[in-house]
Amino acid sequence: MKKTIFLFYLCFIGIISCKETKTEPKSYLEITNKKQIDSITKTFVDRGIYPFLYTRIEDSNGVVAYENLEKNQRLLANENIDGDSWIRIWSMSKIVTICLTLDLMEDGIISLSDSVIKYIPEFSDLKVAVTQDSLEIASVNWYEDDSLREEPCPIKYVENDSVMTILHLLNHQAGFYYSTTNLECLDSAIAEKNVATAENSQDLINKLALLPLCQHPGSYYYYGMNTTVLGLVCERATGKTLAELVKERITDPMKIEGLAYDLPEGASMLPRFSGKDSLLRIANHGELDIFGQDVPDYRSEHQLYLGGEGMIATANGYSDFLRMLLNKGTLNGYRFLEESTIEDLTSPHTQKDNSYGHNGYNLWVSSKLYFEKGIGDEGLWIGGGYEGTHFWIDTKRGFVGTIMTQMFGPYDEKYAYSRDNRLRGAIYQPWTKMEYKD
Repeated sequence: MKKTIFLFYLCFIGIISCKETKTEPKSYLEITNKKQIDSITKTFVDRGIYPFLYTRIEDSNGVVAYENLEKNQRLLANENIDGDSWIRIWSMSKIVTICLTLDLMEDGIISLSDSVIKYIPEFSDLKVAVTQDSLEIASVNWYEDDSLREEPCPIKYVENDSVMTILHLLNHQAGFYYSTTNLECLDSAIAEKNVATAENSQDLINKLALLPLCQHPGSYYYYGMNTTVLGLVCERATGKTLAELVKERITDPMKIEGLAYDLPEGASMLPRFSGKDSLLRIANHGELDIFGQDVPDYRSEHQLYLGGEGMIATANGYSDFLRMLLNKGTLNGYRFLEESTIEDLTSPHTQKDNSYGHNGYNLWVSSKLYFEKGIGDEGLWIGGGYEGTHFWIDTKRGFVGTIMTQMFGPYDEKYAYSRDNRLRGAIYQPWTKMEYKD
């Protein structure tokens, strides 16, 4: 009899609880100038610079404080785009792989001081590309430093005189690069390997082992495929694929949906767009060629997982991951990273002399100049991806922001690349009272 009464009581309490949980939590974050933000987004789409822009702001509890979609009706009239649309996030994959690496470090599986060849001995004989007078390629900005300088091709290869560590990979100091160096002799070598079409991790390692480094590890900061190699280290250290590690260590325990390497069955991807011909259009084959003619494959049967570029996400899912960082390593009652690790993640590691801020582990931390120029505030954690995706984390006010699109090479690059600053500037203006300055 007592058992029956007890069960009835539990059911009764459960019913009451269910009723109570139907009440949606209210955000305490107030966005007071939604029309102004909307108008800026609309301008970028109406001018044909972006095919669509989906902007979203969530507080630390996951409550949406701002949401807006603008899309090009000519190109996307029949496309339903929202927080559950799957997006190619490219370099926004990097912070996921980096956090996974730090999780493995906390568990004692790897150490940041470990040599990379401990896990990938195939890299034991990597050479370093230098100019004929032995200048490391990474030591010069070939885009901006002296436009009349003669290209250093052909280059020569020298022996690597440094031990490449996991920390070098985290800090983009290992010497791996993309085919965007502006040097034909390096860019064409990567393009020929077409690394996105490697059959699996071993095939990718074999391809990368035939390419030179652009510097001796540890000497410079040079953005490239360092995080991709970091993902390979994680796989070798655990005997599992990146897809398995992300699922087991990140998405499953933190109940994150909408962050993966494989497109779910029945789901579809939005087209890739380009503005290279001064006309917004679907991208041609080979236009997204940061390391070859092809882009990563998102079919469930593929066996290659690029830790620096290969993930897809929804705005809902990626915002959840960002909230884990905002909440100092926890989400949905699960502690993924220690607070001290989050602090190290955002501490100055590279580009410490930059007036706009510094790099943590591939996470940009803004300086006071963001406030002064009206493009945000000091202390924001910022990142983005190759096709125009963008995110930031505001620990002071307790929210995360994402901007989703699928756009490569906008025709009006100067204006297009101000998008994130203009939008952030508008969002922060009620708090900072600072007007946007170009």
